[in-house]
Amino acid sequence: MRVKSTARARRRSASALRVLGIDIGGSFLKAAVLDAHGRMLTDKLKLKTPEPCPPKAMVRALLKLVKPLPSYNHIAIGFPGVVRDGRVITAPHWGTKPWANFELANTLARRLGGVPTRLINDAEMQGLAVIRGKGLELVLTLGTGAGTGLFRDGEIMPHLELAQHPIHKSDSYNDYVGEAALKRIGRRRWNRRVERTIGILQSLLNYDHLFIGGGNAARITSRLPDNVSVVSNDAGIEGGAALWQRGFAPPQ
Repeated sequence: MRVKSTARARRRSASALRVLGIDIGGSFLKAAVLDAHGRMLTDKLKLKTPEPCPPKAMVRALLKLVKPLPSYNHIAIGFPGVVRDGRVITAPHWGTKPWANFELANTLARRLGGVPTRLINDAEMQGLAVIRGKGLELVLTLGTGAGTGLFRDGEIMPHLELAQHPIHKSDSYNDYVGEAALKRIGRRRWNRRVERTIGILQSLLNYDHLFIGGGNAARITSRLPDNVSVVSNDAGIEGGAALWQRGFAPPQ
């Protein structure tokens, strides 16, 4: 009887989980309330990212973004940079100096009534929604810049900020396949760059599967290898539910 009662309690606990998923991007901020399985219980809300965007401006914008959403009991934030223990380490889009060591998770939690909050890299949050949990899986996000998240058998590996690494001459991945490059060189040439980027990442990491997300993933027209998939940009929000699943340990 105790086993059955415990199983029912776990089901009730899972069904009661309501996660506010927040996807912070260089161009837009997005949010929705999720159930325990990462399904959106509300419409996705979207707000242009402030520019310039020091921490105070970001927090104000996020509070405005989530204000219309119904109740939730946990918060998950995906941030485009290196994060650790709820703190921002680097913020390439807005300048690392004003952001370094900013406690984004704790700050937002306090402003939203003390709701438990976790912070993770945005590409890794997207990966939590789409990976299969088998072998070496890589997530590449194509948006304002480029982001990556690496997983082995479903576990997040140490974060590699490949977006800042040179890929062609002095160009970083951000420069090479980011939004600015797409606008400057056009979709055809940009697609050729994406093809080259996929080949480089395969040689570098020998991944079993690559998932490509982000707002510009839909602009890919090239024929992709069998072990490469384009995924919905909504995964950047939906992966937030996994941060609060039983047994999940956020990367340090």
